[in-house]
Amino acid sequence: MAEKTVSLVLGAGGARGLAHIGVIQWLEENGYVIRSIAGSSMGALIGGIYAAGKLQVYTDWVTSLEKLDVFRLLLDFSFGEGGLIKGERIINVLRDLIGHYQIEELPLSYTAVATDLEEQKEVWLNRGPLFDAIRASMAIPSIFTPFEINGRLLVDGGVLNPIPIAPTLRDETDITIAVNAGGPPEPELARPQPAPVPAAVRNGYEKYRELMRQFLNGLQRRELREPPESLGLFEVIAKTLDTMENTIARFKLAAYAPDIIIEIPSNACLFYEFYRANELIPLGYERAARACASCLPGNDRERGKT
Repeated sequence: MAEKTVSLVLGAGGARGLAHIGVIQWLEENGYVIRSIAGSSMGALIGGIYAAGKLQVYTDWVTSLEKLDVFRLLLDFSFGEGGLIKGERIINVLRDLIGHYQIEELPLSYTAVATDLEEQKEVWLNRGPLFDAIRASMAIPSIFTPFEINGRLLVDGGVLNPIPIAPTLRDETDITIAVNAGGPPEPELARPQPAPVPAAVRNGYEKYRELMRQFLNGLQRRELREPPESLGLFEVIAKTLDTMENTIARFKLAAYAPDIIIEIPSNACLFYEFYRANELIPLGYERAARACASCLPGNDRERGKT
């Protein structure tokens, strides 16, 4: 069976991005060879770890996480530095787990997409320390503090490009596959139940604990489609970002149509439910099989990219 080389585009989507792991597993098992990766936010994380050759290490780690582990990693308060969470704790854990890498030394092409706050434009990060690029691409406004690289103040790539297909347009590969981690919701998926903040992590300064409670409650109501009694600050921010990213994603997919789109339903999990990897990875695997089955290497399907 002939192999097909792939440019893989991994979209933003919080914990839903764990489905990217299942997508990659299916592609590797079915004769696709990934030569290039572009990712935004969680897509930048999974793509970068894969490019470093450490996806199995990360998979073993993330599938062992429990609720308490996730909250401990996220509760890294910034105390007024442009976001609720610094993000240093989780990045340091991942850097220790995966190792230190320079993007230009990776064995395949890799681009993380971030947003320059001052210039108001997207930035393609394809050189320098891998986890600096990942940290910048994941800096969700108001949640994670911005990250500075080469004098640029950067935030989440999903702000301007949640599905970054453009960095792959010059690739000399057979096919472009994009994974949309904010796909249309599917009623048949079991609705997740809100997860209360564990008592073991309800310590620290009262102000920030209350902010986190409001933020998590807002996310739960938004993703479960429950009407709130009134919109709080973080719920307004979350709804705004969600609306913006979904709208931009539709335009990007229309402007730079990939050969294959793999849709991960937006109601597959709550934004922060990284402890559900054992459910989300098989979901990504199944959705990759569904989208790509008719295009297995060896078929006569013509490539759509020009």
